[in-house]
Amino acid sequence: MDNKEESHVLSYTQLGMVLAVLLLLTIVTVGVSYVDLGFFNVPIALTIATTKVTFVLLFFMHLKYEGPVINISFISTVLVLMMLISFTFWDVAFR
Repeated sequence: MDNKEESHVLSYTQLGMVLAVLLLLTIVTVGVSYVDLGFFNVPIALTIATTKVTFVLLFFMHLKYEGPVINISFISTVLVLMMLISFTFWDVAFR
């Protein structure tokens, strides 16, 4: 068997672009926190936070280059988290 590992080192340009996106999303998060959107404040904040976490996982933790089992595990975890958060919102809404 050939145990040759592929190198997936990201260039400084790619890492800089990811950093710029994360900083931009942080600025958006702070900006949205000053706007009263009523019910949508929390879902928008969670969406931005999830997007930032996805960028960190894909590029800084190299999830983008892992096998399908790891990717399926990540996607299923996010889906379960979304389901649990939606159950919490549903419970609070109908009290």
